[in-house]
Amino acid sequence: MIAVMGVTGKVGGAVARQLLVAGASVRAIVRHRAKGKIWTETGGEIAVATLDDAASLAAAFAGAEGVFAMLPPQFDPAPGFPGARAMIATLRDALTVAGPERLVVLSTIGAEASRPNLLNQLGLLETALRDLPCRSTFLRAAWFMDNAAGDLADARQGVIRSHLQPTDRAIPMVAAADVGRCAADLLLADDAPDVVELEAAERVSPDRIAAAYARTLGHDVRATAVPRDQWEAEFRAVGMTNPLPRMQMIDGFNQGWIDFADHGAGARKAPTTIDQVIADIVAQA
Repeated sequence: MIAVMGVTGKVGGAVARQLLVAGASVRAIVRHRAKGKIWTETGGEIAVATLDDAASLAAAFAGAEGVFAMLPPQFDPAPGFPGARAMIATLRDALTVAGPERLVVLSTIGAEASRPNLLNQLGLLETALRDLPCRSTFLRAAWFMDNAAGDLADARQGVIRSHLQPTDRAIPMVAAADVGRCAADLLLADDAPDVVELEAAERVSPDRIAAAYARTLGHDVRATAVPRDQWEAEFRAVGMTNPLPRMQMIDGFNQGWIDFADHGAGARKAPTTIDQVIADIVAQA
């Protein structure tokens, strides 16, 4: 039995589906029982647990040989990441009680970065779970291609506004579905490294995203850089109260200090392309 967190999202859902295809028994962990119906219909079981209740999470992990663990995204954290720290403590307590043999944790490119930025939350996660007695792998995924869904409305008008810049600079990206498939493979493997870096075979720039939209939508689309001095006002205008960590993260990608070791030479390469992801985004809109 493998317990999977985040099954209502793209990555966790892909993990669970891949495990079921491989013939593994899956326990889907959901916050509300109604959201687990699809997993019982596909041959799995469900457990109801939350990251603010260590007892419920330990019960969800109980008896599982393997666990896929992740934190929900925190794009607008309070200073010092108190929300992430509390969830990490809950997760560690639950894993300590349940004692699975195998653990795969969704982490991120930049988890090891020392400079302040949004991804420090996943660095805290790795540090907290690294000394657990189970066999653990931290899956450091690149920037999700799926984030380009937020550009669809602008792409329909012909111009994508990009914080990643210059717009011809390619960065490590990966499709969420490929992350899920890789995590499932790691859970099923007899052995796995402590850290796995994962990115697509081709790095992706904002210009490349615009070109993919242009091919899919059938009209010209270009990317334009949002000036750095406008970021804070823009993020606050959409409701963010502490945009600095997010801005620091984007700076890290733009300046190159958020990257994989050796610029990804040793990273695993995932097959899905940005054209495939953009085509799916448009088809599902």
